[in-house]
Amino acid sequence: MRAVWLREFGGPEVLVPGDAPDPVPGPGQVLVEVAFANITFVETQFRAGRPGPFRAEPPLIPGNGVGGVISAVGDGVDTGLAGQRVVTSTGGSGGYAERVAVDAAAVFPVPDGLGLDAAVALLADGRTATGLIRATRVRPGERVLVEAAAGGVGSLLVQLAKAAGASVVGAVGGQAKLARVPGADTVVDYLAPDWTSSVGEVDVVFDGVGGEIGTAAFGLLRPGGRMAVYGLAGGSWAEVSEEDAAARGVTLVRSLGSPADMRAFTESALAEGAAGRLVPVIGQRYPLEKAADAHAAIESRTTVGKTLLIV
Repeated sequence: MRAVWLREFGGPEVLVPGDAPDPVPGPGQVLVEVAFANITFVETQFRAGRPGPFRAEPPLIPGNGVGGVISAVGDGVDTGLAGQRVVTSTGGSGGYAERVAVDAAAVFPVPDGLGLDAAVALLADGRTATGLIRATRVRPGERVLVEAAAGGVGSLLVQLAKAAGASVVGAVGGQAKLARVPGADTVVDYLAPDWTSSVGEVDVVFDGVGGEIGTAAFGLLRPGGRMAVYGLAGGSWAEVSEEDAAARGVTLVRSLGSPADMRAFTESALAEGAAGRLVPVIGQRYPLEKAADAHAAIESRTTVGKTLLIV
């Protein structure tokens, strides 16, 4: 089968197309014919050899989120699953390929009316955004600041916060992205000097950037506010401690829940997508063989929404 290999850590150019053995579903597994593969910022960090949640050594096929059709099942798996459209995580690797074998319990049926590309875009980002909204308990009338609001998770957070009745300030990196946040009440450029002065006090901060941006956003929170710390697109976590938060009467949210909660968040995101109430922004699509170009685009900070590989 066709695949993309990571044979050493480094820049995007270390992602090289090549052949790979066809996977065979073992007991309890299904074989998925991949149509779309998700690319996340975390995957670009892993490729570069930086610390992250997934640890492995090359050579390997990267990629953790895919969508496609089940073509075969292993022993002990319901044969009726064959032909079903699904999205699934791969466990951290193997996703940049034509086929993947995964545990049958790990797949999510794609609801009728939801395209496979949209379902893949919602797999990780929809789960994260749904979990963040619920963990921070966004309420009607509150003011919410969403960092990286033009990104995959950020654009979904804007939609979910508005649906919860909040007023949303979207923060983006660069003037070119100011018009790329539909649904936000206000959009600001966090690369501008003294950007926080145009925001004002907020009740909730969704910190997907970290570093100086996240730390500055923390200073905007009212007493009783909540700050969800979930990303470090800026290269480091926000410099906010539990002691800092307690001194200002702010709650820090760093965990979204149990594996069962995460599965429920994914199912909710897919259902909301099928109903048309949660619409992922797919800003970039690349052929599988152009995975290196996709990684380079993400690292250039010029992308918007979700980036997918077309297999």
